[in-house]
Amino acid sequence: MGYIFKNENPYGKMVDDCVIRAIATATGQSWDKTAYDLFEEQLAQKDLQNSNTVWGQLLKNKGFIKRNLPCTEHSCYTVREFALSHPHGIYVVGDGSHAIAIVDGHYVDTYDSGDRNVLFYYQK
Repeated sequence: MGYIFKNENPYGKMVDDCVIRAIATATGQSWDKTAYDLFEEQLAQKDLQNSNTVWGQLLKNKGFIKRNLPCTEHSCYTVREFALSHPHGIYVVGDGSHAIAIVDGHYVDTYDSGDRNVLFYYQK
């Protein structure tokens, strides 16, 4: 268990598409289909696709349930710790500015984001 490098971007671009990549990984959809779904939700909400409310609603529409994690000045769950303590299941975790897919205890991203703090997560 641990970090897995994966870039869902079909052209391998390293752009600010963490939400698309995380949702595509968690749902098994293509990058294109996920981007399209986010665009539709963005239009419905009149907000940006990387807004927590936009991508959160898309995940809820796909059957994910949101849960918050307590994070204090002295204690926060990191992505790495969350992945280790959740060896089974599909999750999309967020820290407020980044989204990461966690699948069966592995966190999947374009860089090792294991030290980021998890503030909330969506579980399938």
